[in-house]
Amino acid sequence: MGLSLVHSRALIGLDARPVQVEVHLANGLPSFTLVGLVDTEVKEARERVRSAIANAGLEFPSNKRITVNLAPADLPKDSGRFDLPIALGILAAAGQIDGAKLAGWEFAGELSLGGELRPVRGALAMSLALHRADEPGRPTRLVLPPGSAEEAALVAQAQVFRARHLLDVVAQFLPDGTPEAPAAPPDDTAWARLSPTPPGAREAYADLSDVKGQAAARRALEIAAAGGHSILMVGPPGSGKSMLAQRFAGLLPTMGTDEALESAAVASLAGRFHPDRWGLRPTCAPHHSASAVALVGGGSPPRPGEISLAHHGVLFLDELPEFPRAALEALREPLESGHIRISRAAMQSEFPARFQLVAAMNPCPCGFLGHPTQACRDTPDQIARYQGRLSGPLLDRIDLHVEVPALPADELLLGRAGEPSATVRDRVEAARARAHKRQGHINQKLSGQLLDQHAQVEPAALKFLQTAASRFGWSARSTHRALRVARTIADLAGSESVEVAQIAEAVQYRRALRGRA
Repeated sequence: MGLSLVHSRALIGLDARPVQVEVHLANGLPSFTLVGLVDTEVKEARERVRSAIANAGLEFPSNKRITVNLAPADLPKDSGRFDLPIALGILAAAGQIDGAKLAGWEFAGELSLGGELRPVRGALAMSLALHRADEPGRPTRLVLPPGSAEEAALVAQAQVFRARHLLDVVAQFLPDGTPEAPAAPPDDTAWARLSPTPPGAREAYADLSDVKGQAAARRALEIAAAGGHSILMVGPPGSGKSMLAQRFAGLLPTMGTDEALESAAVASLAGRFHPDRWGLRPTCAPHHSASAVALVGGGSPPRPGEISLAHHGVLFLDELPEFPRAALEALREPLESGHIRISRAAMQSEFPARFQLVAAMNPCPCGFLGHPTQACRDTPDQIARYQGRLSGPLLDRIDLHVEVPALPADELLLGRAGEPSATVRDRVEAARARAHKRQGHINQKLSGQLLDQHAQVEPAALKFLQTAASRFGWSARSTHRALRVARTIADLAGSESVEVAQIAEAVQYRRALRGRA
C-alpha cells in the first residue's frame, strides 16, 4: 500500500483556494476512483493520466485499487488543472518518485495522452494567492506548463517553474540513488525557473490625433479620463463616436504594478491574457447582442463578464439602446460599487469591476436627428421609444452626456490634426495628482461628506448649481455627479475651488437627450 500528498489550487471566482490531492494505492480489484466534488472535466483525468504515464515510459499501477481524493470535499473542482498533481501523486504512491520532495511545491497542468503539459486558466490568480499565503523564509514553488508559467511569473518574488512534459517534472523528484527516468525529447521550453517579468507597457493605443475636429467631444473625454467619469456620446452615424472611444484608454495614466496584476489576473481567469498586452489598460467592446450574463458574469461555476475583463480599463458599449434591457440594467450596481457579486445556490463569487464606461448611440432609429444635411425619417413617437430604451436610473449613473455632431466635408478633409494622446494624458495625470493630494483618490469616488469636504464650491457656484438642478428636475445623484464633474474641471484648470464657470460647463454635460427633453 502507498499514500501520497500533492498540493494544487482550485479557482472559485478570482480566488485560488488550496487543494490537497491525496492518492492511495491498495490491493484489491483494479480500479481508479476520483472523489472530492469533482466536475466531469476532472473525472476525465483518469484516462488522460493513465495514458500520459504509460506513454511517457513510466509504470502505471494498473493492478492496484487507486483512490484519489481532492480535499476539501465541499470545494467544487473543475477543468484539467489537476491532471499533473494526480499523475505525480500516483507516481509518488507507487514509489517511482520521492513523495517527501514534493513538500513545498504546488502543481497545475493538463496532460495530453503523450505526457505533454497544456496551459490552464487562472495561472496568475494562483500565483497571486500563493504569494499572499507564503510564510516568510518558506516560499512555495509553483510548477506550470508553458504559457501558464509566463503568466504566473508576472508576480514579483514568485518562484515559478516551467515544465513542458511530465518527464521534466518527474526528473526533479526522483528518489536519491535511482537511475534516471526516460528522457523527454529535447526542447528549449523544458524545465526552467522563470524570472519575474516587470511591467513594461509599450505604446499600443490608437492616438487621439487621428480625430479631426470634435473639440467638445475631445474635451469631454479629457474630463472623463481625469476624474474617472463615465460618458455617453450621442451623434449621427459616421461622426466619430467609435473612433473617439477606441482612443480613450490612451488618455488614462499608465497602469501601476498592482493594477496591471489585477487586470491580468481577471483576463487569465477567462483565458484571454496575452503577454504583449501586459501593462496596457484593456478596452472591452462587446456586441450589442450580448446578454446580461455575458456583461456582468455568471454561469456555474461563475465566470467573469465583460465588466470584470475591463477592470482598470474601458468598457465601450456601442449602439447602447440596442443592448437587451436586462443587460443594461445589470450595469447599475457595478457602476456605483466597482465590483460584482454573483450568487448561485452552491456558491458566491465576487469579481472586481472598476471600469470606465464609454457608451455611444444614435439620437434616433434612423440616426439623423439634428443632422445638418440629412433629414430625420422618424416620428416623435419612434424617437421617444428609441431613447426610452435607456432607463432614467441608468442615465443618472452616466456622468457626462455629450453630442458628437457630423463634421462638414471641408473640416474632415482639410482640418488640422488635434492634440496627440500623450499631451492630453499629461494634463490628465496632473489633474489626478491634484485630486490624490487633496483626497487620496480620483473625484469619481467622492460621495457624502467627502464630496462636501473636498469639492470646495464657491457660494455663487453653489447657487448656480441649485438653480440648474431645480430647473432641470435633477435627482440627488445627478446633482452630485455634476458637482464631481465640476471638481474635475477645476482640477484640470489648476483651481483650488470650484467656480461658476466650472459648474456651468458641468451642467452642459448633463443635458437630456433631444427626444426626451
